[in-house]
Amino acid sequence: MPDRVGRRRMLAGIAGLAAGGCTARPDRGGGRGPVDLKLLSHYGEGPLEAGLRRAVDDWNAGQSRSRVETVAVRFEDLLTTVVVRQAAGQGTDILHLYALWAGQLVRAGVLRPVPPGDAVRVRDGFPAAVAGAVGVDGVPFGYPTEVQTYGLYCNRRLLAAAGAARPPRTWRELEAVARAATRKDRHGNTVVQGLALSRVDDSETVNPVLALLASGGGAFLTADGRGCALGSPAGDAVFGLQRRLVRTGAGDPAIDMYAAFPAGRAAMAVNGGWWCGSLIASMGERYRDVVTAALPGPAAGDRGTLATAFLMGVNTQCRHPGPAWEFVRWLNADAVAPPGGGGARVTRMSALQWAAGSMTGRTADMRALLGAHGDPNAVPFLDALAHATPEPNGPRAQQAKSVLRKNIEEMWNGRLSAAEALNATCTQVDRELSRPG
Repeated sequence: MPDRVGRRRMLAGIAGLAAGGCTARPDRGGGRGPVDLKLLSHYGEGPLEAGLRRAVDDWNAGQSRSRVETVAVRFEDLLTTVVVRQAAGQGTDILHLYALWAGQLVRAGVLRPVPPGDAVRVRDGFPAAVAGAVGVDGVPFGYPTEVQTYGLYCNRRLLAAAGAARPPRTWRELEAVARAATRKDRHGNTVVQGLALSRVDDSETVNPVLALLASGGGAFLTADGRGCALGSPAGDAVFGLQRRLVRTGAGDPAIDMYAAFPAGRAAMAVNGGWWCGSLIASMGERYRDVVTAALPGPAAGDRGTLATAFLMGVNTQCRHPGPAWEFVRWLNADAVAPPGGGGARVTRMSALQWAAGSMTGRTADMRALLGAHGDPNAVPFLDALAHATPEPNGPRAQQAKSVLRKNIEEMWNGRLSAAEALNATCTQVDRELSRPG
């Protein structure tokens, strides 16, 4: 699941189901005190948990209308937790969710559409790809929070050893540099792979492929989300590229990308912008070898990538949606001057994500924070928001994504050719999308 896919490596989360809906808490004088609201998220540890907890503490200390309590579950359990609690009539008031699931949860009656004023703020305050990622049939169902685009990570030292003076700009160059950078020992074991691959979960396998597909003008699903669109020249080219990289040994999904690249045993990798912060922490001084770039396309100058997002919205079972939206708006729309922000006014969510090494889709916020603190490797991911394609989020998008993952891995393992994997994916995805419910 996400993009964030790689975020799960950073945030293991904490187990447990979210406690129930909102209630009004009586005060000691017999009146009605603040409304109690619960916020369900997968931010269970690390800088994102700490940042969210600080924001909630500030909210609770700064007003008396409502009191928010955060409840965390592991990302792997998040969707199941929402569905199970909803069926039991115990849906959590405020939901922080992977936007891939939006169509499924809207169809199930879990998410409220954002109020009209907030819908305008979402449409006007974010690039089209980000607003699209949290919308269903053009209607936003939450504020975008954590947003990722995909780009190319390169080890400049390994690229130079392969004779490349810069990151590749075309698919042809990507394949040539990957092959040239690959090194094996005398026993045939891979010492350096040209392009690292990952098969940890659906998003680790699928999102880099969809990002390359978008850089060639292709798409996973049709515009209406009802059919597979991989049977295109871009689909043929990207599947063929993936198969050749594995067949020639330039990419090896059996090698852990998250160990190989920081250790200097992979020349390139396609991943989300969140990885910059993780690499800084894990590589230390060796991070100076890392350079990022926009994804290459069929021709130099072609631009495209995938945008994934999380959203924060309000449950249909929340009995006090007004106070719930007030908190969501305060966190995600109201601008403040964060400590060390260089005088910039940004949303609390932007400051929270930036401090954790991630980003929101608010480009002005992110550019202001980048100017104040700046890792230049973050710039290509921010720039990519202007030409990114939102991840499909129809009612059966998760199931379609799992089908695609299965066939990509069958192709990597040599059990399917590129053409067979593409055809099998389209047949199975079309069947999955046609299912009722």
